[in-house]
Amino acid sequence: MTLLSVPPQAAAPGTAGGPAPLAPAARLLPALAAVYRAQLARARVARIPLLFVATFQSVGILVMMRGVVDAGQTSAARSVVAGSSVLVVAFVALNLLAQYFGKLRATGGLDHYATLPVPAASVVLGAAGAYASFTLPGTVVTAAVGAVMFGLPLGQLWVLLAVVPLAGAALSGLGAACGLLAPRQEIATMLGQLGMSAALLLGVLPVDHLPQPVLWLRDLLPSTYGVEAFARTFTPDPDWALVAGDLAVCAGVGVGSLAIATWAYRRAVSR
Repeated sequence: MTLLSVPPQAAAPGTAGGPAPLAPAARLLPALAAVYRAQLARARVARIPLLFVATFQSVGILVMMRGVVDAGQTSAARSVVAGSSVLVVAFVALNLLAQYFGKLRATGGLDHYATLPVPAASVVLGAAGAYASFTLPGTVVTAAVGAVMFGLPLGQLWVLLAVVPLAGAALSGLGAACGLLAPRQEIATMLGQLGMSAALLLGVLPVDHLPQPVLWLRDLLPSTYGVEAFARTFTPDPDWALVAGDLAVCAGVGVGSLAIATWAYRRAVSR
């Protein structure tokens, strides 16, 4: 039997018998917008229960602390109201995002994102932004209720437009990193709940009542600087330089934590 050999011919890309060209990778911003919209649509069903739980929890803490802190204790009242407001962000951006990424990793849901031609940063940022978007209404309601309850001025609530996204970015990156680095889904859930508990205890309790070792731990918590920035605006003459400095720290921590979360995502999908 004679074997017939066909001389190889170079096939043009995209023609029959030749390799099809790969689609170009999506750019960061369009991919980020697409992931953000997809995550927002996915979580829309749970938005009202999510907002209710986060807001009800923080307002309940305000009511409880009102029995401990008098309205005349202005410094303590500012800490309680600011801490309870930022706690709404911590509940969603830190606790729920850690659970979400922990579940994705445990169930193989990350494989879906790994097959998409989108940058890793867009997946992390899109999910973090979608979760943080739910927190603004609850944060405003909590801050308004707390200000009325403790007799604080309402004129500077617009600062939340800066506090929520910056504190949300820092806490979202931390929550996503916990979910992606935890070896099991249960540990991711535990880390998210521990982080929210730390935001509760270290952010809501008045600083004057905390011992020095706890204050050092408080300085390590990213949400602390959002709480401090918001609390400063309740004074009759806010020091805007200090407010901007606290927000800048939030922004820096947010960039770092989201970078760590992006690295954790690449590590998780490559295994």
